[in-house]
Amino acid sequence: MSTTTIRLPEALKARIAKAAEAAGTTSHNFILEAIAEKADLAEQRAEFHALADQRYAQFLDTGESIPWEDARAWLRHRLAGKPAKRPTARKQAR
Repeated sequence: MSTTTIRLPEALKARIAKAAEAAGTTSHNFILEAIAEKADLAEQRAEFHALADQRYAQFLDTGESIPWEDARAWLRHRLAGKPAKRPTARKQAR
């Protein structure tokens, strides 16, 4: 395992030590978990944007979408625990 050095302001070191103690772990482990969590969030955000780009490209290719009213009704039924037929995409009238 390689070593990376980071310089932390004293105030941040104190905050980390206090938070790590409250979490029942070491400052080192707390920092590692925080970095891993931040990396996970960045990866999830990148996946989200890639999926959005893919769906937008599909919309541009087909011109099909689901009207908000249909999607909203479907979501409301689902939230209420009622059976609901999934709305289908279609070309919208201009």
